[in-house]
Amino acid sequence: MTRILVIEDEERTAREIVDALSEAGLSAERCGDGAEGLRLALEGAYDAITLDRLLPGLDGLEVLARLRSQGVATPVLMVSALGEIDDRVRGLRAGGDDYLVKPFALIELVARVEALTRRTKTETAETVLTAGPLRMDLLNRKVTRGERVIDVTQREFRLLEYFLRHAGQLLTRSMLYEAVWDYKFDPGTNLIDVHIGRLRRKVDADGEPATIVTVRGSGWMFDALS
Repeated sequence: MTRILVIEDEERTAREIVDALSEAGLSAERCGDGAEGLRLALEGAYDAITLDRLLPGLDGLEVLARLRSQGVATPVLMVSALGEIDDRVRGLRAGGDDYLVKPFALIELVARVEALTRRTKTETAETVLTAGPLRMDLLNRKVTRGERVIDVTQREFRLLEYFLRHAGQLLTRSMLYEAVWDYKFDPGTNLIDVHIGRLRRKVDADGEPATIVTVRGSGWMFDALS
């Protein structure tokens, strides 16, 4: 089972995180002190870590720096009420893999943790992706739905590839910005909405079951059963 270490000193927040991860089928262990969290992270074989920025014992950035200096490459999701751009940049530059600002939706935290654990798995040298009615030829950059060829732009190709690789999984706005546009933070525009709208019109022709569905208030999902 996937093991997650939750280093969080706020009792209520820690309990909510652990409960949410457990409900998602992940094994979550909680620690409320920076020094103890560092010890556990160094000794335990965890698949990912959620790390609060402000901790007693050792600051979250110090915990992260010591982990990386000792060669621990476990993916780390920084969780903090410090949401200024400078704070986020410091967390990422210290070795964090992602940064989530409090308050946050638990469903997004779970989705981000799941994404981090997937990145650690060895990727196969796939040249063709298939999900539901779609087939994507990565070498020839060709997308088809049945016999119909779908003409997409380079950005739409990247966006659709990400949807197919994570078919059936919730993808938040922040996750799409980072994966497709290489933005670490949501720029606060409707950029994603515009691109998804255009992609939907190309992928889902009149009368065809919808493949890219909106999860209201949370993000989008590719319906592989369409």
